[in-house]
Amino acid sequence: MPDVTSADIDKHPERPLLDRLEEYYDAVPRHGARAEDIGPLTLFVREGPGWPFYARPARGWSGPLETADVRKVRARQRELGIPESFEWVAETTPTLRAAVEESGLVVHEHPLMVLDPTVPAAPVESPSGTLSVRIVGADDPTLPSALAVPHLAFAWPGTRVGLAGTPQLAEAVEACVADGSVERVTRRVREGLTVVAAAVEQGVALSAGQHQPLTGISEIVGVGTVPSARRRGLAGAVTAALVADARSRGADTVFLSAGDDDVARIYARLGFRQIGTALIAEPAP
Repeated sequence: MPDVTSADIDKHPERPLLDRLEEYYDAVPRHGARAEDIGPLTLFVREGPGWPFYARPARGWSGPLETADVRKVRARQRELGIPESFEWVAETTPTLRAAVEESGLVVHEHPLMVLDPTVPAAPVESPSGTLSVRIVGADDPTLPSALAVPHLAFAWPGTRVGLAGTPQLAEAVEACVADGSVERVTRRVREGLTVVAAAVEQGVALSAGQHQPLTGISEIVGVGTVPSARRRGLAGAVTAALVADARSRGADTVFLSAGDDDVARIYARLGFRQIGTALIAEPAP
């Protein structure tokens, strides 16, 4: 990989937008985690139960990153008993990948996509029959299943129809209640920090996702579908609902990281375009 200079980064056609996303990436975790600055990297540490956070480049950092910097953070993560994971944008912090890989972690690439504000939002339509697509409030009895859907969906990656269905979803709901995830996200929904949308049939979410609005920007995260209910257009309908809600809250920038190129093509049909590559590093399985 050729050396990338700060001048090269400055010339990137999406640099102003990428800078805005860097501010967002730094701000959002601070609502649910404490930040520890370790040299040129910031480690976010979950306060209380729930999904663990990660380390990423410190806000405003533009210098080189070395393997020793990564190893210091990994040592701190081991000390705290949390996953040794890093997340960042390749085009914004290009020197981090080599340092992370030299430390022994595996890097996964995900298309970073943004919805152009001039593109009309896709209409929110229920795909068929008794199924409805809606924003799920804090007091909605569907919320636990909506929060459990991504856990089940990502355990069966890809877009193919799978065997896992509502019995497995019920087990995932029990796990999310037990680990405090439902309580934590319910609180965030009440505070306006997280918005949940779901495709609901007979009181159960078959597809769901979230967006997290903050100062005119919102990231769509965790969109997934119960494997047995795939190929029905549910994820697209949920994404359209999230986009509509984000725009109603004043978000002029709506973005997401697609799981892979196949998923990216689905989002492209909704008007998203790729502006970069989101990277996630973790130990090899």
